[in-house]
Amino acid sequence: MRAPRVAIIGAGPAGIYAADILTKEHESATVDIFDRLPAPYGLVRYGVAPDHPRIKEIVKALRRVLSGDRIRFIGNVDYGTDVDLERLQQHYDAVIFSTGASSDRPLEIPGIDLPGSYGAADFVSWYDGHPDAPRDWPLTAKSVAVIGAGNVALDVARMLAKPADEQLTTEIPDNVYQGLSLNEATDVHVFARRGPAQLKFTPMEFRELSHSPSVDVIVEPEGFEIDEAGQAAISASKSTKLVVNTLLKYLDTEPTGAPHRIHIHLCQAPVEVLGEDAVTGLRTERTEFVGDGNVRGTGETIDWDVQAVYRAVGYYSSPLQNLPFDDARGVVPNEAGRVLDQSGEPIAATYVTGWIKRGPVGLIGHTKSDASETIRCLLEDLPSLVAPAVDDEDALLRHLLDSGVDVTLWDDWERLDAQEIALGAGAGRERVKIVSREDMIAAGRAHAEQVAS
Repeated sequence: MRAPRVAIIGAGPAGIYAADILTKEHESATVDIFDRLPAPYGLVRYGVAPDHPRIKEIVKALRRVLSGDRIRFIGNVDYGTDVDLERLQQHYDAVIFSTGASSDRPLEIPGIDLPGSYGAADFVSWYDGHPDAPRDWPLTAKSVAVIGAGNVALDVARMLAKPADEQLTTEIPDNVYQGLSLNEATDVHVFARRGPAQLKFTPMEFRELSHSPSVDVIVEPEGFEIDEAGQAAISASKSTKLVVNTLLKYLDTEPTGAPHRIHIHLCQAPVEVLGEDAVTGLRTERTEFVGDGNVRGTGETIDWDVQAVYRAVGYYSSPLQNLPFDDARGVVPNEAGRVLDQSGEPIAATYVTGWIKRGPVGLIGHTKSDASETIRCLLEDLPSLVAPAVDDEDALLRHLLDSGVDVTLWDDWERLDAQEIALGAGAGRERVKIVSREDMIAAGRAHAEQVAS
């Protein structure tokens, strides 16, 4: 039985879990994990708020996987530009796509494209120091609306409400600190379309919303309704019960007079972003329950005086070159991880895992079950897969280097990682992120000659 070589596109948790499971399940399998960024870890590095270092602890486990002998990280390689599916199939027995979801799901309401209306994913990329994000962010609005009832909405609200100096214990780069220090927001309004039992916050993240002494969390009593379906959800889920209990505590707590406030509005559905040349307000419609946990509009609207709107209604995956794509669901069509063509037949040796497989739902750890299912299918298919035409495991890497791609390898990442930690030590922090792609590559340079030889 031959030793399979597998390419994984995307070095976030989903791709790393897939590599880990494959190399554990097959004792001779080897994996090359490609990523379009010079650094690994995907969502953990560029999607988790910097003031949540506890979540970033997952990097320790991911690092152990990537440092394994049969797994190779190949960064700064853009699928569709630097390499395509046909070339990958010439070098590998199978290809797994784990590209995640990094764009914002659209919100189709009038005015959503006005200046001052932003997608949460773009804002997250900015404050997380993503190399492709702008270096500056406009933070002149005093009153801000955040549309959404999940953890990303909480992150956006918290980052807009907390003073910049409270972020100086985190890994934020200097440009983000400078931007946040100019933030004029005093009131952040979070709007949820349904009620307390339907909020998608995780309990710990929701409790942490009030940990800043500079921020009051104010739950508006209007819309605080729990129908029979909501009560059943509370009884069935400890997490839902904890979120509702936290909500009740906020509701019963008197504001301290802190200089910044986060307002939680329930049963308010956005219907229009107001303004002509820029955002001047948000119009919401009061909703009511219909008996099964869903809501309908009542026709009663409220106009909120805000100067910026952030939509945090979900992430959306990007289509991939030479692969089918379900625009409605934002996923690559698949069955248990096997990619399906337009007729519903599996495409040989081509797989997906993570959010590009099932949509952007669930926590980071949930991608493990996705990866297990996909790898199980790959191993079942392995006897029927055609061996790659090119037997040299370094041939594709040499081709990329010869084509002028500034490839980064694991050793480069370790040097970049060490440099960020050193920058943090100088500022009394765990690390300070290096932001630009060029600076990231420069910090880890000095491998190309060794590979080429």
